This record gives sequence, structure tokens and C-alpha cells, in this order.
Amino acid sequence: MRPECPYRHIHPHTASGNRKIVRLGSYRRKSDGRRVKRFRCNECGKGFSHATRSACYKQNKRHLNDRFRKLFASGISQRRLARLFSVSRTTVVRKHLFLASQSRGKVQRTETTEPVFEIVEFDDLETFEHTKFKPLSVFLAVEYKTRRVIDLEVARMPAKGKLSARALKKYGPREDERPAARRRLFERIQSRVSSVAIFKSDMNPHYPLDLKRAFPHAEHRRFKGRRGCIVGQGELKRGGFDPLFSFNHTAAMFRANVNRLFRRTWNTTKRPDRLADHLMIYAHYHNSTLI
Repeated sequence: MRPECPYRHIHPHTASGNRKIVRLGSYRRKSDGRRVKRFRCNECGKGFSHATRSACYKQNKRHLNDRFRKLFASGISQRRLARLFSVSRTTVVRKHLFLASQSRGKVQRTETTEPVFEIVEFDDLETFEHTKFKPLSVFLAVEYKTRRVIDLEVARMPAKGKLSARALKKYGPREDERPAARRRLFERIQSRVSSVAIFKSDMNPHYPLDLKRAFPHAEHRRFKGRRGCIVGQGELKRGGFDPLFSFNHTAAMFRANVNRLFRRTWNTTKRPDRLADHLMIYAHYHNSTLI
């Protein structure tokens, strides 16, 4: 079957469909050895192949994409991947950005045919960039029971507790981006969550107002926070029934499978946007494979 000319929206074409598309041989792709058919459009004179519209177009190491996606979601660092596969760190970074872009589109789905979420648990987990004086908040929304990751946002926040005075002295004031991140996430999931959904969270005083702006008719159930247990990366709660188990279990899996979130690790994040990219890769793997 002859495909459509991918340049028909750029160059003038008549309404003759694909009858002007002719075969132009084939070539063996170096990256995976697959034979790809070539074509030519007689109307615009452009040549193309079955691979022209592929998301992996012009990638020399496309055979590593699926392996890297699994390993990024399995606690492996970028430097270790470069060493294991004998590739440069630049290649690993490019793969990281490509996989993050692909994963973001699949996690933040826009298809209206899929059912909307009815019960959502949300909260945040904390990590840091470069040093504990620069904490980050990962705001996460998870579907109840299935533990499917709906969406996430990464935001800077000021240091708190005993570190706040030292952080202020060393790095100066730090903007709190958490309110804006929460609003962005709630606005983004409006099309995928029922307008009368049930939202579950802890007793954070800032949550009700942000939620009310995006979901005025939703029900918000709040539960008192509890101390974490040693297992589950400190995210699972100690003893008894946990009303936010779906969120806490998912947060524990994030910490166990994303090396930037490990407890007591030297794999620290240098850029919040790259942390968000890494979390999106894991979120897609979590939704499509682990659960």
C-alpha cells in the first residue's frame, strides 16, 4: 500500500489522492537492519519512505529506545547506562529527552474514548536538586485502587525546619512554586477526571481552595497524615488501614525505581525539568507495564 505524501501540506497537490505516489526502491536501515520501502511524489517531486513520519526518524540507535525506557524506570543512572551500552553520555541524554516526550504524551492522554477517572488520590512527595537546601515538591495524582498515575508536576519550594535558616543564608530566598504547580495539574486533568469525582488527600490547608477552582462540584475527602514506616521508602504508613494507600504505594514505587528519588543517594537532580522528564518515563512504564 502506497502511503500519502508527507509534504502535501507544504507543497501544492491536486485532489488525485495517492495515485501520484510511485515506488522508488528500498534501503536497509543501519540502526536495526530492517528494510524500508522508498517512495516519490510526482506532484511535488519529494522522496520519502515508511520511516519519514516515524517518531524515531533519523535516530541512529533506535534499537536502544525500549531498553533505555525500561532501565530508566528501574533505578539505573545515566552514567551507568552509558557505561553498560558503550555509548556517550550525550546519546543517553538525547534518549532521555526523547523517551520523556513520548511518555508525557501517553500519560497525559487526550483521547475522549477512554473512561474518565472517578476517584483520585493526590498529594506530594519531596526531594531536592543538588543539595537539601534546595528542596523540590513532586505533586502527584493517582487513580484509586488501580494506582494508575494520572499526572504529575515538579515545583521548587523553600527549605523548611532546621535547614531553612542555613539555606536562606547560603542561597538566598527561594520562591515557592507549589501553588502554581497544583493549579496547573488540576487544570490539565479536568478533561480526564469526572466533574463530580471524589478526591482524597491529607489535611494540607492549601488543597481545598486549589481543588475547588478546577472541580467546583467534586467531593473532597481529607484524612489526617500519619508517620511513615521504614519499609516502602518511608512513603507507606505505619500500622492499620491507610485511606490513601493507592497514593502512598505509588509514591513508594517512584522512590524505589527512580534513582533521583532514592533515600540517601548521590544521584541527585541538577535540573527540575529533567526530574519531571525522568518521572514521566517511569509513570508511563508504571501505567503500561507494572500495574
